[in-house]
Amino acid sequence: MPSSDTLQRFIFEEAPIRGEIVQLDATWRAVLERRNYPPPLRDLLGEMMVAAALLSATLKFDGSMIMQIQGNGPVRLLVVECTSERTLRALAQWDKDVQPASLTELLGDGKLVITIDPKHGKERYQGIVSLEGNTIAEVLQHYLIHSEQLDTRLWLAANAHHAAGMLLQRLPNESDEDVWPHAVHLGATITQHELLALTAPEIIYRLYHEENVRLFDSEPVSFRCSCSHERVAGVLRMLGHDEVHGILREQGAVSVDCEFCGKHYEIDPIDAEVIFATFGEFSDIAAPTIKH
Repeated sequence: MPSSDTLQRFIFEEAPIRGEIVQLDATWRAVLERRNYPPPLRDLLGEMMVAAALLSATLKFDGSMIMQIQGNGPVRLLVVECTSERTLRALAQWDKDVQPASLTELLGDGKLVITIDPKHGKERYQGIVSLEGNTIAEVLQHYLIHSEQLDTRLWLAANAHHAAGMLLQRLPNESDEDVWPHAVHLGATITQHELLALTAPEIIYRLYHEENVRLFDSEPVSFRCSCSHERVAGVLRMLGHDEVHGILREQGAVSVDCEFCGKHYEIDPIDAEVIFATFGEFSDIAAPTIKH
């Protein structure tokens, strides 16, 4: 069984098709150690974490990609952040006991939001679509076809120990029209058990041993939270001077916990004065919980 956290790219040498395989082990368990997710929600979040790693690797950018699914069902939020450095963090929020059900039943009327947040002050990009599909893979395939005009297929799997997935993407090219359906047909024969149990070379051999496929060296993937004192400061600025100082008068300090990693921040009156006297950048995905 795969024991490392990797992303591995591959290409069809004689066709305009590229692919990737992501396998998460310690990275996935680092997310699960921080919160006890109901199994149906846990598996959805694992699939989405893998999908974020796969999709971000198709982009040329320096920064982070934030993938969010928001709904009005028992599951209210799934969010994954993947950076160009191949680091990941993820969390989910839910209202009540989550039982096995379809994606629509779990999320209700929802939407998918994908945000590309480059570094160095470059312009953000955000795409928003309604949820169309019965699985995380189908939702993302719908987004890519209609928003990015990219013919893409995803196969995703997750359990309590591992998360894994494979992406196939057709590159712009009018030749070899029959190769893409054939590659997709072979890809669709992979099972969730095989995705979780086999290594990337074993998956490629299992699916495409009769094709001319080049498998590149693997790249490491890891868990890392990007929360910081600066991001917490930005969230407090969004709350406003009066709100923050009201908390300080009542409690003497503002306690902030990062929902992604659980790190605790304590803001005292002197810290607050510095925060409101100094302007800095902030992110709306710091995901703090402010304790009143």
